[in-house]
Amino acid sequence: QAQLVESGGGLVQPGGSLRLSCAASGFTFSRYTMSWYRQAPGKERELVAAISRTGGSTNYADSVKGRFTISRDNAKNTVYLQMNSLKPEDTAVYYCNARDSSANYWGQGTQVTVSS
Repeated sequence: QAQLVESGGGLVQPGGSLRLSCAASGFTFSRYTMSWYRQAPGKERELVAAISRTGGSTNYADSVKGRFTISRDNAKNTVYLQMNSLKPEDTAVYYCNARDSSANYWGQGTQVTVSS
């Protein structure tokens, strides 16, 4: 049974940093494109960052370019999101996603709140 478990969220002041982790199990992690999405209250879920199966290719939402970095460790079945220079508008529930041609898995989400 496929499972994604996010961790690392919390409350941080503007300008601060957080590192999210997503541990995968129950499927062949290295065969999946991994992504982070977020959903703020009253807004639709949006793609934040994605990374290819080998980690050789990444893409980011314009709103986080230069501040967030997605990475993966296929030996540990884990994907990360390093978030720097956080802004109040980054406040949201962050979700991990695993996708290939026939499957699409989601984690339960982790709350990130940026506030002074």
